[in-house]
Amino acid sequence: MSTTQSLPPPVTWAQRKNLIFLTICVEDCKAPTVNIEADKVYFKGTGGTERKDYEYTYNLFKDIDTDKSRSFVRDRNIELILVKKEEGPYWPHLLKEKTKQHWLKVDFSRWKDEDDSDDEEGQNQDLEEMMRQMGGLGGGGDDRPSLDDLEDEDSDDDDLPDLE
Repeated sequence: MSTTQSLPPPVTWAQRKNLIFLTICVEDCKAPTVNIEADKVYFKGTGGTERKDYEYTYNLFKDIDTDKSRSFVRDRNIELILVKKEEGPYWPHLLKEKTKQHWLKVDFSRWKDEDDSDDEEGQNQDLEEMMRQMGGLGGGGDDRPSLDDLEDEDSDDDDLPDLE
């Protein structure tokens, strides 16, 4: 008689002043159990190419708002957006336990440092405005030089000195 032990799934996380992004990296997980509580998140599911059983309770560093937090089951992973109960300083780590977990990694593609600008929407508008000024996004106008304007300045037609 063999008993299989459930493993903690691979997880990535990132945060903002008011949010935690938690991605449970289990592919093709059909009907996972995800329970979001004020101080913890419970996950249980089977998935991956080897159809492993995963189960873990994430005891969070601080409390979250369970009414505003959401989970989304995707083909490649389970994404959770956890709203912090108290907006403010960044958490030094995701879990209450300070020990290093081999299955827990920072999601640098979503990470934003605490001292970065808070106005993400404003940054996107600034980027759009900058792209318009550079001629992208269809806002540049026709005052840009064309290749035809460069004909008179072609240095390839100049005489080259003789080689000795």
